[in-house]
Amino acid sequence: MIALPFLAASFSQIYEFFHRGGFFMIPLLACSLIAVTVAIINGLGLRRHLVVPEELEKEIERLAPNDTPDAIVRLSRYVRNDPSTLGRIAQVGLSNLHQPKDENQNAVQTVARHEVGQLENGLHVLEIIIGIAPLLGLLGAVSGLVQVFGAFGASATQTDPHTIAKGISEALSTTIVGLGIAIPTLIAHGLLQKKIEKLASDMELLISGLLTKCYNQKGRRGSFEFPSEVKA
Repeated sequence: MIALPFLAASFSQIYEFFHRGGFFMIPLLACSLIAVTVAIINGLGLRRHLVVPEELEKEIERLAPNDTPDAIVRLSRYVRNDPSTLGRIAQVGLSNLHQPKDENQNAVQTVARHEVGQLENGLHVLEIIIGIAPLLGLLGAVSGLVQVFGAFGASATQTDPHTIAKGISEALSTTIVGLGIAIPTLIAHGLLQKKIEKLASDMELLISGLLTKCYNQKGRRGSFEFPSEVKA
């Protein structure tokens, strides 16, 4: 019960701080909410089991160059039922095994770029917030300073330096909030970008190994044709 008055006083001080910032606190708070929402959604969407499932990773690594075509058919059936990013890329590679390796690799790279672009959805929003939050804070500060000095300039009797200092500190509150939003947003953007790069690198390694194993098998068998189920 003792903590309740303390919490009430804290919330009151926070409200007063944002209230003193004026109109520009509204878009800054909106930027903060958007940044948190986008970071959480992207973070949940980049969980490894949704992008590079461990089971599919093991299935691809288990495939050996000397396996029978049935092993490739089984893997093809597996990836068709896998909704992950790696599964969709692997499906393109396996369905184009009847084509020359270079053409298949180009098809896989095209799909992979699209899939990685899907993973990066939302990061551009964080980049915009990183740029505009400090600018909104600075704009709010300049607007507040204009009002402060305009009010004191209108009355020659108001020359108290303490009052001027208080007005300036209130005007600069938006700058503090703008930087307070931009810095953690920048950190979140960097962490998410690094995670995407790691996942993309892992998928590239797995798909490259998969295609190498499949085409090595095809090369040793000469005129061997993969089953139509794999081509479909």
